[in-house]
Amino acid sequence: MPKRVLEGVVVSDKGDKTVIVKVERTLLHPVLKKTVRRSKKYHAHDEANALKVGDVARIVECAPKSKLKTWEVLSPASAS
Repeated sequence: MPKRVLEGVVVSDKGDKTVIVKVERTLLHPVLKKTVRRSKKYHAHDEANALKVGDVARIVECAPKSKLKTWEVLSPASAS
């Protein structure tokens, strides 16, 4: 099964080797038939501490690294 890749904005980089990435998705409301935005925050492992708040990050699923971290940041070289 392929690993999921998500793209979002870094909202926090205060943890050591950890960033929090906010991923937004849009869906159609089942009753109102309007487009609704939903967002979720993911804790991701950033080995190099390279990302800062406001950066766009691509994250990929991985084996659990801690209680909350089950995602890791894709390196810019492998993103293309």
